[in-house]
Amino acid sequence: MSVEQPIGVFDSGVGGLSVLNALRSELPHERFVYFADTGHAPYGERDEAHAIERTRAVARHLLQAHRIKALVVACNTATAAAIHLLRAEHPTLPLIGVEPALKPAAAASRTRRIGVIATRGTLASRKFEALHASLAGQAEFVLQPCDGLAAAIEHSDAAKIIALCARYMGALGAFGLEAGHIDTLVLGCTHYPFVAEELRRHAGPIVRIIDTGAPVAQQTRRLLDATHTLAGKGDDDIATVLETSGTPEALAAAASRWLHRPAALAC
Repeated sequence: MSVEQPIGVFDSGVGGLSVLNALRSELPHERFVYFADTGHAPYGERDEAHAIERTRAVARHLLQAHRIKALVVACNTATAAAIHLLRAEHPTLPLIGVEPALKPAAAASRTRRIGVIATRGTLASRKFEALHASLAGQAEFVLQPCDGLAAAIEHSDAAKIIALCARYMGALGAFGLEAGHIDTLVLGCTHYPFVAEELRRHAGPIVRIIDTGAPVAQQTRRLLDATHTLAGKGDDDIATVLETSGTPEALAAAASRWLHRPAALAC
């Protein structure tokens, strides 16, 4: 691995762009390749075998086509299903996954009642079950699968986003600082930060909303530093390369709407 090689970032769709924003803020001198596997999405509403097969395929592609020096699996479902397999298959590749931020939420909550919204696949995964079990007694987690929300965000379907946010936030129960109320909300899918304002309308101004972008970026920095592949001073406006297995125009539109800095769509 060399300092000049790019970092791969991968999601089943455009949700991982929220993580990419955090990575580019934390690591401004790094090169990135972002792969949106929208041609095979959604992962979170299909079986685990599908997520495993696609995660392996995308990792192979990024290694072979771009010689990435690290891989950020910016998808909760793919992390839960397959990151342990990637670590076994690519032992020298620094790998960073994402998971719902239950531990930070437990540390932050005052009412000890925490809402968790995620895809059905993430909430049903063995990795999530182990994480949830490890925090038994520290807080009560109210788990809400959000079928269709990631897809609605993917397609910028405003009416559906509004309706689904209302449905799922309503299903969680009361929000606030009183006993028995949810005072902390965990965004367990990388798509959800893009509708944080809509979620906030239902949660209210007091509730803490936690996603995983910043912790993932910080962990990526630590791993690159440990392997002596962290890029030093240089151009801090390097265009990220974007690739997709789906419609290039859709990815370009999402990047234009949500990325904080320029990106170039691969031909």
